[in-house]
Amino acid sequence: MALQSPFFNNGKREDVRPNTPNGAVLNAAAAAPIAPAVNSAPAQEGEAKLTVGPNIKLKGVEITDCDTLVVEGSVEATMDSRMIQISERGSFKGSAEIDVAEIRGSFDGNLTVRQKLVIYSTGKVTGRIRYGKVVIEEGGQLSGEIEFGASAAPATTSTARPATPKLQVA
Repeated sequence: MALQSPFFNNGKREDVRPNTPNGAVLNAAAAAPIAPAVNSAPAQEGEAKLTVGPNIKLKGVEITDCDTLVVEGSVEATMDSRMIQISERGSFKGSAEIDVAEIRGSFDGNLTVRQKLVIYSTGKVTGRIRYGKVVIEEGGQLSGEIEFGASAAPATTSTARPATPKLQVA
């Protein structure tokens, strides 16, 4: 019996055996199971992930309730999220409040990173940037009004505290 691809068999899978794990397809010639296709980077269960693919332009939106934003195209938006990942060819323009940011492409605007900002060698970040921690790989660019001390909620106390130092980088 020759095996046929389920894509060309009108959805019928005659070569699936019910006692194989996960309904794996058996290769009749080698009698070895062929693993089902699996996403290379599966999202955690319940995680809201938005991927803007290459050559896609998303403009004039507010992104909410998104755990992870992956930018491979172009995004002009405002957002509050747990994580943003901008690929080498990706760009984000606007305002973002993020826990963790990984920038390989470009970011232009207001960026508040509550925990960790990572700028890779191909990354370029410009605008008003506030961060908890920063890592800049050799070749990465950071310019604009840079401020340390991005917290999840602003502290309100009656005691006076020194002003947060600001750094102007060109």
